[in-house]
Amino acid sequence: MRLENLYLWYLGDPAEPRYVGELRLISTGKGVSLRYGDAWRENGFALSEDLPLVDIEYLPPSRLNADTQRAVGAVDDARPDRWGEKVIRFVDKPRRLSLMEYLYYAGDDRFGALGVSTSSEIYTPRYGGPLPRLEQAQQLSEVVAKIEASEPLSEIETRIIAGGGSPLGGAKPKALIGINGEQWVIKFFNNEPVDSPLIEHATMTLAKCANIKVAETQVISLAGENAIAVRRFDRRGKFRVHSISAGTAIRAATAEGEEPEMGYPELARILRRIGDTTDETNQKDAFELFRRMVFNILVDNTDDHEKNHALLVPNPFANERLQLAPAYDVLPTNSGQGYQEFSCGKDGRDSTLENAMSQCEAFGLTPPQAALEVAAVIKVVNNWQAHFATLGVSIGDIESLAERIDGEELLSQRTAFDPTRYQMAPPKRKKANPFRRS
Repeated sequence: MRLENLYLWYLGDPAEPRYVGELRLISTGKGVSLRYGDAWRENGFALSEDLPLVDIEYLPPSRLNADTQRAVGAVDDARPDRWGEKVIRFVDKPRRLSLMEYLYYAGDDRFGALGVSTSSEIYTPRYGGPLPRLEQAQQLSEVVAKIEASEPLSEIETRIIAGGGSPLGGAKPKALIGINGEQWVIKFFNNEPVDSPLIEHATMTLAKCANIKVAETQVISLAGENAIAVRRFDRRGKFRVHSISAGTAIRAATAEGEEPEMGYPELARILRRIGDTTDETNQKDAFELFRRMVFNILVDNTDDHEKNHALLVPNPFANERLQLAPAYDVLPTNSGQGYQEFSCGKDGRDSTLENAMSQCEAFGLTPPQAALEVAAVIKVVNNWQAHFATLGVSIGDIESLAERIDGEELLSQRTAFDPTRYQMAPPKRKKANPFRRS
């Protein structure tokens, strides 16, 4: 199948799909455009800030690197990432590997509430088969290992992976799986030197102790190894929640022709500007994003790139307001590289608390307020070894992680941080006017 055009649909209620508009592979083959349909322009919502309801063909921004394929705005979040693309190449074997093919073969259960169809009249996605069940987790793990090793699959194995193998982003092996009637993402051990699935569960639950909302996780025991299942936050029962990545939100807020600054302060400004104002949720989200940044620095989670933060649009037809999605993919990378993937402050991506504090005003925090947030996160992280041990992380793995988390670069920051340094000086008392009569 050679695809030049596809049709975008909104699946907030999958039982009542709504046509959004036409997708077209642009002539250079480097991206996908969108033109809203008439009905959607009249009664729909802007999928992202850079896609207002106007009758034009939206093209991928001109600032794209020459080697980058990207769809416009929020449509880009409907594509699979590296693992999903690998599954598509291995299982579906499309004749052409354009972004349009990847969008189509990702199937129906992709991130958020958008879907693609070969028809503008009826939603006809590429059907991937039934969702694998929890009792098939071991088989699913073996299928994933075969794909990683480029070994052929049996017909049964192909059906298993077809049901949940490619819709979601990320580079590591993962799949969708059904647990108690809900969709979860299961992530497998990938020959890392430590038990990454168990460590991710431990780190996510530690983050929760730091007053950070996290996606629900559970450890799945397989033959000789663990996997981690992460409950989908873009689903509400049978309904789907329109969602965009942090990268999409930041690009949408960046003027045409300018390079976006991918970072926590930029994302915080967006949340404060167009976040959900109900009960000051936008401000609370900005505060939480600050805590996430500090937590990621202190646990050596340097894989905090633009796709590892997401925003939800719970009521898009009402107000298009954004909410910070629960944290996910939070675990020590154990690299000690000394910089984050997301910018933190005036010193760019440097993994320091000083850098995190440098632009605290972007999060709506005064220096004293931000310092108290940092101190609270430090208190939680100081207990990380006991927390990990309680959840069954081995002594060897804890010792390995401690080389970074409790190494000189990070431990010295925890021990040396002094919140009183950031206390505001008391206002100066005005001098008495010597010419004023008492």
